[in-house]
Amino acid sequence: MFDYGKKTYIMGILNVTPDSFSDGGDFNNIDVAVNHAKEMVKEGADIIDLGGESTRPGHNYVDANEELRRVTPVIKKLKEQIDVPISVDTYKAEVAKASLELGVDMINDVWGLRKDSNMASVIATHDAYVCIMHNQEGTHYEKDIIESMKDFLIESIEIGLKAGIKKEKIILDPGIGFGKTFEQNLEVLKRLGELKTLGYPILLGTSRKSVIGNVLNVEPKERVEGTIATTVLGIRDGVDFVRVHDIKENIRASKMADAIYRR
Repeated sequence: MFDYGKKTYIMGILNVTPDSFSDGGDFNNIDVAVNHAKEMVKEGADIIDLGGESTRPGHNYVDANEELRRVTPVIKKLKEQIDVPISVDTYKAEVAKASLELGVDMINDVWGLRKDSNMASVIATHDAYVCIMHNQEGTHYEKDIIESMKDFLIESIEIGLKAGIKKEKIILDPGIGFGKTFEQNLEVLKRLGELKTLGYPILLGTSRKSVIGNVLNVEPKERVEGTIATTVLGIRDGVDFVRVHDIKENIRASKMADAIYRR
C-alpha cells in the first residue's frame, strides 16, 4: 500500500468531534464530514484519518459506544465514496475492532498499544497497519528525551510484534504535543532524524498544534505556514507521512521538498 522513500504520504485529518482543538464541530455532521474527506482526496490526500474523540489537552473522555456512534456511519459512507486508505484514530480496542470489520486499513493509536491491552491482538487479527505514537502522562523524562522516546517506541513495537502485527505494517509517530513541553516539542522536531535509527517509517503530526501557535502567536486556523515549515523540515529528516488539516498547501510543500530530498 505504501512505497516508502519515493514520496511523502499526506494523511488528511477528519475529526467528527464537537471539541477538537482546531476544527471541533466543523465536521460532526455525517454528510459534511464525508464531503470534506472527498475534498481532501481531490486535493491529493493519500489517506484519511478519522477521529471520533478529541485527544487535545483537557479533552472530554468519550466511551467506546459514543465514539462508534460518531465514526461508524462515516466509515460506511467513506468506504463507498473514496478510494484511498482509511485510518481510525482511537486507543480503544472495541472501536478498532468494529472499524476494522467495516474495512478500514489502519489504526492510529495515540497511546502506542499501551492503553488497551487488547488493541495489538485486534490489529494483528485483521492484518492492519498501525501507527504507534509516543505518549506519556506528564512531561518529566529521566534521561535524554529522544532516548526515552526510543525506549517507549521499542517496547510498543515489541507488544505489537508479539501479538502478531507484521513489522512492515508498523509506523511510528513522535507524538508532538503529547507528554511534552513547548521546549521539548521543539527539541524533538530538531532531532526527528534520530528516530529513523529504529528502522520504521515515521509519521509527523504537527498540524496547527500549540507548538506552532506559541511561536507565531496565532489561532489554530492561522497556523498553515508554521505547519508547512515543520512538514518540509520533517521531510528533510526522513519522515514518510505528514498528518495535516490543510491538504493543498502541504501537498505543494511536500512535492517541492520531495524533489529536493528524495531525488
